[in-house]
Amino acid sequence: MNSVARLSNAAKLNVSGLVLTAAGMLLQIAAGSGLYPTFAGPIVLLVVAAIVAFVQRRWTAWVGLIAPLVLGVGAIIAAVMTGEFIAQLTDVGNPGVLLGSLMHVVGLVAAVAGGVGMLRGPRGGRG
Repeated sequence: MNSVARLSNAAKLNVSGLVLTAAGMLLQIAAGSGLYPTFAGPIVLLVVAAIVAFVQRRWTAWVGLIAPLVLGVGAIIAAVMTGEFIAQLTDVGNPGVLLGSLMHVVGLVAAVAGGVGMLRGPRGGRG
């Protein structure tokens, strides 16, 4: 737990964003969204969050940035191709899916911002 307390603000933002995104995806699954047929996405995000939080290496900043970037690009491609994610963001008829989708977007933005901040900071953002 001591290593988590020593994380830079950027790393804390990255970890928080990764966890928020995973929670949003799980909420969408629980509320009946058909976008996520398995729990693989949330599991990967939580593993990446644990790596960033507990592994003290320079490459962890890259892992913390690449994972949400890949997920974000995938979400954008899916939104453009099918429109289902956009529909989830605008459908007030299912508040669980709507809230989960909003958490997903906010978490991705925070995780990417934190990942960029970790790379810009000294020694990968670890203080």
